Amino acid sequence: MFTRLAAFAVAASITAPVLAAEVNVYSYRQPELIEPMTDAFTAETGIDVNVVFLKKGLIERIQAEGDLSPADLIFTVDISRLIAAKSAGITKPISSAVLDANVPESFRDPKDHWYGLTARARIVYASKERVAPGEVTTYEDLASDKWAGRICTRSGTHSYTLGLLGAVIAKHGEEAAQKWAAGVKSNLARKPQGNDRAQVKAIWAGECDIAVGNNYYMVAMLNNDEQKEWADSVDVTFPTFKDGGVHMNISGVAMAKNAPNETNAMKLMEWLTSDKAQNLYAEVNGEYPVKPGVDPSDFVKSFGSFEADETPLSAIGAARPKAVKIMETINFDG
Repeated sequence: MFTRLAAFAVAASITAPVLAAEVNVYSYRQPELIEPMTDAFTAETGIDVNVVFLKKGLIERIQAEGDLSPADLIFTVDISRLIAAKSAGITKPISSAVLDANVPESFRDPKDHWYGLTARARIVYASKERVAPGEVTTYEDLASDKWAGRICTRSGTHSYTLGLLGAVIAKHGEEAAQKWAAGVKSNLARKPQGNDRAQVKAIWAGECDIAVGNNYYMVAMLNNDEQKEWADSVDVTFPTFKDGGVHMNISGVAMAKNAPNETNAMKLMEWLTSDKAQNLYAEVNGEYPVKPGVDPSDFVKSFGSFEADETPLSAIGAARPKAVKIMETINFDG
């Protein structure tokens, strides 16, 4: 009996598949933005990180792969995409005391399906020549006629724009948010177009005076020989909501429903919220750490301090369908 059991154990150890020390990431984030972190994780743990970058169709791909999907983790920007992944049934809840300690409650899913990794402030870029100090005040004030013909923005259907509108909905309700969006539209200097950097270029070219954008683009532009001149033409300002703070969004991560390397994936998730990783994110990408007690880079700190708005991102993301409806109703891009 003993001999047979021993022989069976040996045979099983020979024939059982050896799981690779790896994590498979499906990412909406560009590889160069996460590579410094994943390389550091591999160097520290010996676990390889394989990244598949998808510009679009991430949810559909994982759904098509079904139970055999190799995806362990989903990386994305914008709260609405994290909520969309959860709603599509391609994520699963996890339990981690480390993540709960490192990620503030407002930056994670109430049901533990997703966690924020970095935060970004939705700021206003303002012309140094044509906008007086203190002239930019609140997000609500962007609908004031004092900004008529002075605002540039990207498309109303872009996730960043919808995120800000979702925050307005969460703050003031759908009717007030539609009135606000219509007011902003009436103040546009041109039709919505381009990305956040294109708005700063438009200010530099004199097409408009202010534009809404994410804070980290300023860092990227100042490190770009062609775009530095655009960045030098604007000030970074931090509008707030009335009775609130600066609108924040996140990049985040979720565990894939059928993750084949769940243990290693959990290690990566937790490591990305560590002091070391959060400092790397801050220095490399110019984003704000989500972990309390970890400071942004000195360069980002030079833009100024602010109080972040405390509206839960889950509420902002849940308002996305209403935000889309508003933008369609007022024909924001028309």
